[in-house]
Amino acid sequence: MGSLTKLERQIVIGSLLGDGYMRIIPGKSNAFLEVNHSIKAKEYVDYKFESLSRLCESSPKERSTNDGRVAYRFFTKQHKVLTDLYHQFYQHGRKIIPAGLMLDPVTLAVWYMDDGSKSRDRDVYLNTQQFSVNDQKRLLHCLRLLGIQARLNKDKHYFRIRIMKGSINLFMKMIAPHVIDSMKYKLVITP
Repeated sequence: MGSLTKLERQIVIGSLLGDGYMRIIPGKSNAFLEVNHSIKAKEYVDYKFESLSRLCESSPKERSTNDGRVAYRFFTKQHKVLTDLYHQFYQHGRKIIPAGLMLDPVTLAVWYMDDGSKSRDRDVYLNTQQFSVNDQKRLLHCLRLLGIQARLNKDKHYFRIRIMKGSINLFMKMIAPHVIDSMKYKLVITP
């Protein structure tokens, strides 16, 4: 396989910022990526699979969870290029934000399709509660480098990222060309 294409890398990193999960099986030396979403996001999982199919051996499959929900997922093969990303994004088995992370519109779109949301009053959030506050501050810096102003917003007990009203148009303009049709409901159309 060699190295990842630019698009493969963007999708893997966007997934790691969102719902993607990487691991190394004990006794093995290389990591793999798991993409796992609700069956409602079937088209989105299929999009990721088609984009990453060169890294995979088998197509996505449905599975029932213990609480009766139906998930749809696939796994990549274990590979050294994924292991390199694993070591950047995981520390002691916990997902982190690596120093020097650079975002681009495709990575941002995948991250938003995974973990973004909007409220009735047109607020836009990136649900980053899984990351430490310091890692979220690193993400805020990455967004600022793209000209997007955001801040941490307390959501019950944890923080998440809220895109500032003045940056929502820029954020949406940046990601909209890369958001697949079934995820366009997440976009905010502003006057």
